[in-house]
Amino acid sequence: MKAGDCPTPEQGTGNVKTFSKRALLRASAAPAILGASLIATAAFAQEAPQGAEAEATDTIVVTGSLIKNPNLERSTPVTATTSDQIELKQNNTAEEILREIPGVVPSIGSAVNNGNGGASLVDLRGLGSFRNIVLIDGSRLAPSGLAGQFDLNNIPLALVERVEVLTGGASTTYGADAISGVVNFITKSDFSGLEANVSNQLTEQGDGNYFRADVTLGANFDDGRGNVVFSVGYQQADPVYQGDRSFSQSSIDSFSGANGGSGTSTPSRFGGVNVGGLDSITTGCGGTGQVACTSVQGTRQLTADGGAFRPTSAFDAYNFNPFNIFQTPFKRFNMYGAGRYELSDAVEVYSRGVFSKNTVSTIIAPSGAFGIPVTFGLDNPFLTDAQRNAFCAFDVDPRAGYRPRFTQAECDARTGTVGSASASEFVAADMNGDGVIGEGEGFNSNPAVTVNRRATELGPRISDFTTTFFDYKIGARGGITDSISWDLSGAYGESEQIQTQKGYWLNSRVQQALLATSTTECVDDSNGCVPLNLFGPDGSITDAMNSFLNANSQVTTKTSLAQVKGVISGDFGVAVPFASDAVAFAVGGEYRKYTASQESDLLSQSGDLGGAGGAAPNINGGYDVYEAYGELVLPLVQDKPFFEDLTAEAGIRYSDYSVQGGSGYNTTTWKAGLNWTPVNGLKLRGNYSHAVRAPNISELFSPLNTVLTNLASDPCAGAAPTQDANLAAICVAQGATLAQIGSIINDPAGQVNTTTGGNLALGPEKSNSYTFGVVLQPSAVPGLAITVDYYNIKITGAITTPTPDDVIDACFGNVTAASASSEACTVIRRDPSTGGLYGLAANAPGLYQPLSNLGKLKTDGIDVSINYSKDIGFAKWALNANGNWTNSSTFQATPTSINRDCVGLYSANCASIQPEFQWSVRNTLSFGMADVSLLWRYIDGVKYEFGDAFVGELNGKQVDFNRIPAEHYFDLTGRFHASDEITFTLTVQNLLNNKPKVVGNTIGSTSYNSGNVYPSTYDALGRRYAVSAKFRF
Repeated sequence: MKAGDCPTPEQGTGNVKTFSKRALLRASAAPAILGASLIATAAFAQEAPQGAEAEATDTIVVTGSLIKNPNLERSTPVTATTSDQIELKQNNTAEEILREIPGVVPSIGSAVNNGNGGASLVDLRGLGSFRNIVLIDGSRLAPSGLAGQFDLNNIPLALVERVEVLTGGASTTYGADAISGVVNFITKSDFSGLEANVSNQLTEQGDGNYFRADVTLGANFDDGRGNVVFSVGYQQADPVYQGDRSFSQSSIDSFSGANGGSGTSTPSRFGGVNVGGLDSITTGCGGTGQVACTSVQGTRQLTADGGAFRPTSAFDAYNFNPFNIFQTPFKRFNMYGAGRYELSDAVEVYSRGVFSKNTVSTIIAPSGAFGIPVTFGLDNPFLTDAQRNAFCAFDVDPRAGYRPRFTQAECDARTGTVGSASASEFVAADMNGDGVIGEGEGFNSNPAVTVNRRATELGPRISDFTTTFFDYKIGARGGITDSISWDLSGAYGESEQIQTQKGYWLNSRVQQALLATSTTECVDDSNGCVPLNLFGPDGSITDAMNSFLNANSQVTTKTSLAQVKGVISGDFGVAVPFASDAVAFAVGGEYRKYTASQESDLLSQSGDLGGAGGAAPNINGGYDVYEAYGELVLPLVQDKPFFEDLTAEAGIRYSDYSVQGGSGYNTTTWKAGLNWTPVNGLKLRGNYSHAVRAPNISELFSPLNTVLTNLASDPCAGAAPTQDANLAAICVAQGATLAQIGSIINDPAGQVNTTTGGNLALGPEKSNSYTFGVVLQPSAVPGLAITVDYYNIKITGAITTPTPDDVIDACFGNVTAASASSEACTVIRRDPSTGGLYGLAANAPGLYQPLSNLGKLKTDGIDVSINYSKDIGFAKWALNANGNWTNSSTFQATPTSINRDCVGLYSANCASIQPEFQWSVRNTLSFGMADVSLLWRYIDGVKYEFGDAFVGELNGKQVDFNRIPAEHYFDLTGRFHASDEITFTLTVQNLLNNKPKVVGNTIGSTSYNSGNVYPSTYDALGRRYAVSAKFRF
């Protein structure tokens, strides 16, 4: 061991161990639960920073292999990222570290703007960010939100020694939720000295500045019996706007290739408009012997000068891209402290505390009126004569024969109210031509009017997410005998996030302000009402109007986790006949209590914020769990021909859940593993796990709520329903009117409403996963280590919702005369004002996506790791490579849903891209005082799920939005050790300045398909320069 190495025991495979009693005490404690097993069968030394000190009597010597990569030590595959690799890459957040590991699928983080809830999450294997556990030194911490995920922004990066990502089910070791795997951030232990880091990062275009500074101070005391460490850090990131990148300045429609954007544009677009005063025939037409259908009215945009309406439905979509961002602005202050003290040779107490306060800001295009129903008088002072006549001329009877909303005389008198849609205005009529007027058959003589108007005069919508997090742990550990130890600890943590939403119009005040009799007086003058001019050109809304229309709102989300656990571990001192190592064991118990709540002000609860994506209801819930577990490591054969080592592992955990306000349940999870080393340098390993995931608080306690989702095409949009009576009947059964058939449009932004919510009757998900692989360390090639592992994870009873296309296919997949009355169709609800699936949530619940335990998920693939180091004379060469092949990643929400495989695909159904092949390779040359390192990352090509996106010429180039070719990224780093105390590092990220492939804005999920690209997967910032300095004393 080098001088300065710190003796931190972790699981290993050494056969000969020598250690002092004090070292045994340390080995008996927390490290036994830091890895993939509760049992510490051996140990290895990890590199410590300069300035760290350790006593010679504490040295743990491992004979057989001083292996730095823990992937070589376990039956379950583990991918490790070291602090040196983090330093070379100049990662500023934990999210950045994980994003580059093959097999990790991009999740919500700094590259997500619209849909970012203020946290950074990790998604292992594409199975969802809530199906894994994030740990610090083997311990859970308080989650950040209702779905139970841990916010990676709270990781104290300055103290991270390495990051281990474990594949497959780990519920037996860590409890529920670890279905897809575990991410364990292991901190530097027994740190002694002072270390300061300062770094700055900037894009080549001069934006996206990222500053980070950390100071860590640690010391040993009382002759090494104790150690304390304290770290404080600050980070700040500036935004990168999509308008500052050439490929994202204008929103592009993914299916036409034309400039796209939002239908909520400027000047205003109003429904219920007939510019020519012509007969609009949409029912009782188009058939044999019937008159031709003519749809000559509907939603029309004001002319640019605000004087009249355009004659057709064509409109100028609002380009929201320039306001959106590729890098969310971020400020973070964090503290981390830890300490331990040996009360005696047999007992040690320890403690750890984490505190973090961070603010993430999301910035999106201005608010406005997003298809909300409005009423206004014909005497509205802002109406022009041409506009008034167009509202009056609307043909309210969809049959042949013209019937205007108001006669010309009534219109000229200016005494009516447009869009009242009252019951007294319903006209009973024979709409289907069968000679009988059925119940409810007819039309409304003054149907509702909707308006879409972007509040360009107000500025962007901003959501500031301020999160305050702390988690404190205290415990004691010690030895019972020379080979058996105990560890008892308790922890408590809380997270409080306050979301402040600014720049939003209130729908109710838009409606109030349109009912005006003069330019200074509203019909209802409460709240200081200011009459609103939505009938003018862009710029017609004054500061006084905006001041009345908008108000800030707030949503507070609180979570807590209390936990107590105890474990006894060690060995029995007895070996089986053909083995030399003793049988090792661990038994323990654990208690965890989760609570979470969402407290919204009245504005957020009401859903009154224009363009907020739905209401934020109050939510409150919790559950607790009692667990007992045991694990066993059984060396079967050792030091025999073809059996250098054959060791079996097994474990079991019983969990008893109690759910607030619901029925409890219990689960049993187990695992079994086998390691076989036939000869030195060759190891075969396999593991099988049965794991569970308990439903989280959001899934259990969220009330039904209407929010936004993505849908590329509405079957009721366009002319198709006018040619198919059965299809038209479905659209009407879902809430559209006959008058709207033929004039319903898709939302230009590709977003529709959907209604979903929690379910107290949900039970736990179950998964079965297995891995098997090989570890090669050939003696003929010193310094080489290769691992190849196959993984297979299947989840049944998955808590899922149908995808948007699943909901649409269930209704429209096979249209018949009976479809209009089928539950799969009638559960979809349309806006009666427009017939669309978007608009005010109270009027348009949209799709229905209920949560259930009916889902199935499955993924399998192969992970490869290659590590090699060699002295090549003029330098020391180190190679670190990790690769992944994902064979399948299937998802089926219900037994009748499509069993969709999303590997290599992108769409609204396959939200975040999961390529088939992915790898990263780092080559480093060390020249004593300097290092040069090149990182190569490869992302395999992917394609659009349905293959019908735009193909053609765009800006003078041939493009195909159905494919994103393979991408190669290179990062170059130079590091100079000015002295033992000072190190400078310079990194050029995205060395070749690769730009992301443009596929348009409407082809996928809004969270991941933004700025015409997929910025969470592909670098949208461009070439960046990062410089840092590290000082050690």
